[in-house]
Amino acid sequence: MVHQTTTVRRPPCRFCEAPLSQTFVNLGMSPLCESYLSSDQRSQMEPFYPLHVYVCGECFLVQLEAYVSAEHIFSDYAYFSSYSDSWVEHARVYAEQMVKRFHLSGNSHVVELASNDGYLLQHFVARGIPVLGVEPAANVAKAAIEKGVPTLVEFFGTNTANTMCAEGRRADLLVGNNVLAQVPDLNDFVRGMQMLLNPRGVITVEFPHLMRTMQGNQFDQIYHEHFSYFSLTTTVHLFAAHGLTVFDVEELPTHGGSLRLYARHAADASKPVEERVREMLARESGAGFNRLESYTSFGEQVKETKRKLLSFLIKAKRDGKSIAGYGAPGKGNTLLNYCGIRTDFLDYTVDRSPHKQGKFLPGTHIPVHHPDKIKETKPDYVLILPWNLKAEILEQTAYIRAWGGKFVVPIPEVRIYD
Repeated sequence: MVHQTTTVRRPPCRFCEAPLSQTFVNLGMSPLCESYLSSDQRSQMEPFYPLHVYVCGECFLVQLEAYVSAEHIFSDYAYFSSYSDSWVEHARVYAEQMVKRFHLSGNSHVVELASNDGYLLQHFVARGIPVLGVEPAANVAKAAIEKGVPTLVEFFGTNTANTMCAEGRRADLLVGNNVLAQVPDLNDFVRGMQMLLNPRGVITVEFPHLMRTMQGNQFDQIYHEHFSYFSLTTTVHLFAAHGLTVFDVEELPTHGGSLRLYARHAADASKPVEERVREMLARESGAGFNRLESYTSFGEQVKETKRKLLSFLIKAKRDGKSIAGYGAPGKGNTLLNYCGIRTDFLDYTVDRSPHKQGKFLPGTHIPVHHPDKIKETKPDYVLILPWNLKAEILEQTAYIRAWGGKFVVPIPEVRIYD
C-alpha cells in the first residue's frame, strides 16, 4: 500500500515572493480578534484560524498568511480610535508638527489612509486645511463624516489611487497610521501611495517597530488583522521598490514602541536623507535584523511569558482573589486565547467603547461591561489588557486603591502595581 503525503502549499512572501519556511512564532489557533460576540452568538460555531507567523529568508518581512480577506475583517469594524484620549492627543500633536514642518496651509491637501473615525484629520480640518479620509469600514467612516471629515468608503490600492488622481485629489501629506500591517497586498498599496503623492509631497507611516516587539515580548501585537510586522530595514526596501525614499524616521512610545517614517518620491532631491535613518538601520543591523537566525528565539520567549502569567493567575485564584480585566483590545484577545484564559480566571472585562459593552470576547467569551462595573464588584486585581495605554488607565482607575485593589500588566512580563 502506497501512502501519499500531501504537501501544504504556503503562499510566498507578500513583498518579494520568495518561499516561506522559517517560523517566527506559532501562537496556535485563534478567532479574529475584533469579532466580538452578542449573547445569542455564544452557542454558535466560531471560526478559529492559525496564528502561525513566518519570516522571509530573503527580505526578512515577518508575516502571517491571510486566512481571511481584508473585506471580511474591516467592512464592519469594532475599533474606534477616539475612545483613547491619549491616541487623540497623539494625533493632535502630530497635526501640529506636520503643519509647522511642511508649511501646510489652506492650499494643501492632506489624505489619510485608514482614517478610522476622523480622530486625526479633525485636527487639520480645525486649521482650515482641506482633507480626505479613505476608510473601508462604513460604520466607522460614518462617525468621521458626522465630525465634518470627508471620507471615502474604500479599500486603498492602485485602483483607488487611479480614481483619486483622475479627480485631482493627490496628496501633499499622505498619512498611514497603523495601516501597513493590515494590508494583504503590500505592493499594490505602496504603489498606490506613490501614485497619489504630489511630486514634492510627503508620506508618513507609523507602525509598531518589530525590534521593540521582540525586545519587549509583545507577542499580543500579533493577530489575523495584522498581516505583516515591520523593521525599518525591510520597509526601506519595500518603499524603494516602488520609487519612494525614506528620508527620516522617529521613534515613538505608542503601541509599545513604534516608528514614524517619512518618505518622498525618489526624484525629490529637496528632502535629503537624515542621519537618523542611517543610525536606525545600523542599530537594526547590529541587532541581527538582516540575519535569519536572529528571528528564531522569539517563540521560546513567548512560551515563557505565557507560563509566568498563568502561574500568577493560578496562585491568585487559589488564594481566593477576584480578577477583572480592563479593556477589550485586539491584542488582549490574542493574549487570552493563546494563554487559555477564560472566565475561570477573569470574571469579566470593561471597555469605554459602547460598541463593545454588552458583547463577549471572541474565543474566550469573557463578558465586556461598562467601566463602572469595577466600582460595583471591587476586584482584588485588574488585568490591563491594552498595556500600551497603561499610564492612561492607571490614572482613570486610581480609585481601586480605595479597597486595596492592584493592577496587573502582563507584557513584557507580569508586573503588579499598587
